[in-house]
Amino acid sequence: MIITGARRPSRPAGERQGRTWAGPAAGIVATLVCVAGASTVSHSSDELATLSAARRSAAGLWELAQHIDGHFLPYYAFMHLWLEFGQAEWWMRLPSALATGVATALVADLGRRMSSWPAGLAAAVVYIALPSVSYHGQNARSYAFAAAAAVLATWALHRAIEEPGRRRGWWGYAAAVALLGCTQVFALLVAAAHLAAIALYGRGVLPRVVACLAAGLVPGAVWAVVGFAERHAISWITLPGPDVFLTLPKMIGGTALAGGALFLLAAAAPFLRRHGADRLWVALLAGWALLPPLALFAVSHLITPVYVDRYLFATVPGYALLAGLALAALPRPPAVLAVAGVLAAGFPGQLDVRGEDGHHENFPRAARILASEARPGDALVYGRSSLRQGLLYYGGAGLPDDVMLTGRDPLPASFGYPERSDLAAAVAGRERVWVVWRGGSEAASRVDRVAVLTGEGFVRTKAWRTGRVPGMTVALYTR
Repeated sequence: MIITGARRPSRPAGERQGRTWAGPAAGIVATLVCVAGASTVSHSSDELATLSAARRSAAGLWELAQHIDGHFLPYYAFMHLWLEFGQAEWWMRLPSALATGVATALVADLGRRMSSWPAGLAAAVVYIALPSVSYHGQNARSYAFAAAAAVLATWALHRAIEEPGRRRGWWGYAAAVALLGCTQVFALLVAAAHLAAIALYGRGVLPRVVACLAAGLVPGAVWAVVGFAERHAISWITLPGPDVFLTLPKMIGGTALAGGALFLLAAAAPFLRRHGADRLWVALLAGWALLPPLALFAVSHLITPVYVDRYLFATVPGYALLAGLALAALPRPPAVLAVAGVLAAGFPGQLDVRGEDGHHENFPRAARILASEARPGDALVYGRSSLRQGLLYYGGAGLPDDVMLTGRDPLPASFGYPERSDLAAAVAGRERVWVVWRGGSEAASRVDRVAVLTGEGFVRTKAWRTGRVPGMTVALYTR
């Protein structure tokens, strides 16, 4: 065990060299991987919510935060400034790609600090190879920021403990925890792993860690209270069963194959003694990987359902670091084969997330269908008002007449748009009406506006399914 305050042994020349290039190089590669293909993927509804929020004035954003997504206000405020310089897909997603690069560089350096630079570099390579990392690195949401902040907080804690001569080390840890809480509320569950590991192998620093957490958790606690007050926005989340833990490999890897390979490597790390990491840090990494899913499951059953896979993305760097430790403990030939196996397992998923429907929805295809099939005088109706954002982004002026819309700006308290309520009057005199709704053809029975149209004598003559399950349906109704 490394004793706090003891002089750290000098590192070999190769390791000192690794300190200078491994982390930054891995971060640059990770950013480039995420940027590649970032313009080919349709925005998801969540990304369009980011666009809707960020386009508003500062006063409008504050008004929105008082009704929905208030805990995302720091991210939305940042994106409000970022979108002043452009609103193309790649530009909206570039901050997440940069955050992924930062996370990867810190993963490499943290692995070096905990064990050796080969461990750090292996962890970074594994992290880059994961389809889940590319997905969130190309996602205009805050989850890539949450992962980066989780690594930064752990990196700051390691430096504060292992380099006690740095007087500002503990302040840096508290600041990193504060940043973590401002990225995504549930990412704060990573701090539970910090506390648990220090409680087990504290080296006398438990009081300092508790004090830093008490200070650093204040912003996150504020956003947690805001999010709880607006929990109606996540009323769609169902109570999780124990089977959600069977899907953890797919969550951490992006695909079941990539996640399974990562999970096996991470699970092996605590049992391999040659990686050189202190048991404190192995315990912390294991807690980082496992405690947040357990805590989110418990919160879902004790308070309100909140278990969603993407809320746990901040745990993925912990798995990558454990995998890096395991790879560093293996002889070189099997380690190289294992890395090649992770790369091969992740490659199909990397291609998949870059498809047009890689974020599950496909607004560009829906816009193309309307542009090619609609005729002058056709009407367009949305089963859910917020779907309009995606077709306005990709279809623009080429869409049929939006007969229900009464204002061009979104509603102040939601992501929907102001609409008239008299659909029958709105389509009077129209022979063809296009309807767009969430889900497949079977979901038409749950769309109130479809029922109104059929009551007015319209019948469905064509329908197209776009995107992945649940996807969207674009349907044509004629009299």
